[in-house]
Amino acid sequence: MLTKQPRLLIVVKGYPRLSETFIAQEFLGLQNAGLAFEIVSLRHPYDKKRHPVHDQITAPVTYLPEYLHDEPLRVVRATLSQMAHSRFWTAMGAFLKDLRRDITPNRVRRFGQALVLAHEARSGDLWLHSHFAHTPASVARYASILLDVPFTISAHAKDIWTSPDWDLTEKMNDARWTVTCTASGRDHLQSLAPAAPVHLQYHGLDLHRFPSPEHAGSDRDGSDPGNPVRILSVGRAVQKKGYDTILAALAGLPETLHWRFEHVGGGPELDRLQTNAADLGIDAQVTWHGQLDQKEVLDLYHGTDIFTLASRGTSDGDRDGLPNVLVEAASQRLACVATAFSAIPEFFEDGKNGLLVPPEDPTALSSALARAIADPELRKDLGTAAETKVREEFDFLPGIARLKGLFEAEWDAS
Repeated sequence: MLTKQPRLLIVVKGYPRLSETFIAQEFLGLQNAGLAFEIVSLRHPYDKKRHPVHDQITAPVTYLPEYLHDEPLRVVRATLSQMAHSRFWTAMGAFLKDLRRDITPNRVRRFGQALVLAHEARSGDLWLHSHFAHTPASVARYASILLDVPFTISAHAKDIWTSPDWDLTEKMNDARWTVTCTASGRDHLQSLAPAAPVHLQYHGLDLHRFPSPEHAGSDRDGSDPGNPVRILSVGRAVQKKGYDTILAALAGLPETLHWRFEHVGGGPELDRLQTNAADLGIDAQVTWHGQLDQKEVLDLYHGTDIFTLASRGTSDGDRDGLPNVLVEAASQRLACVATAFSAIPEFFEDGKNGLLVPPEDPTALSSALARAIADPELRKDLGTAAETKVREEFDFLPGIARLKGLFEAEWDAS
């Protein structure tokens, strides 16, 4: 059967974003697989850089009003247009039901953005898909009601663990299906909506962008102050990444071990972390690179001995799933030292292809780092095993084929 593809609109929170390379990778994969789509972004980009992959994505991008008061005429036109249709009142009922449980300006903004999306998308054979189950899925759900078209969801990490259960349950029950990137996330979502289809699809890596390195790691063992072991971490400076735990662990390393730590990423806690490093007396051994594009990060991987990340949960429930940077580092044969938290143990087995420690435990993290610093053969064994797992099980192309298949199965049946 030949699939007649509807006009596919993919709703994202912001585009392009340096911290969401997995979304850009998926877009390019779908594009290369022959799937036509358009990107609808709730926010304009704010990063100063962009990854090379963004330049290869040819899908048109529409930006909805980031704040309704920024484009009042656009919002008013959309509202008046949609009020003329009977489904406006159905969507209004769903919105008011949600608003009673979530009385926030953000909830109002979601409905306003949905009105603009529905008005400007016009009628026709449409399919809405949202990346993230919080704000983008709300906008897609309201717009799907307004337009009487299907919608689907890609859920990830923060959106799963910080959204109210009722909100996730109702979205998944209304969506045709939900796909998510970790087994722990899938199990949680399925428990909230047992009758809703929830599919597991790890992000994986575009292995053409992360080829096997000719050389990886070094024989450095921390004994030479002129040739310290290099430790790298990539991630936004936010609480769930655990960078204060990493700094405390580094400060606790034996003075006989010589190392350098490099961090890549922006984020609201960057200044505080830099002050923290100075207070701990390790600022001379730490480099803060700020935001870098994917090619620049790849170059850093090639000169690094150890990759570390101290993921943890926060008081509002936010957490990582399986951080893509860990899989990237593993693809470059790096020894990874991380926390046994959330979906990280879905990829790493302690002592086999990485070293895992409990979250919020700088002493344990320091001990694991010290072990990896002093033992280049251990680093080689861990890195080799981790890379093998990436190349055997985490190629992103099978995931792209599965996602495309989910769409096409729906379109064939319609």
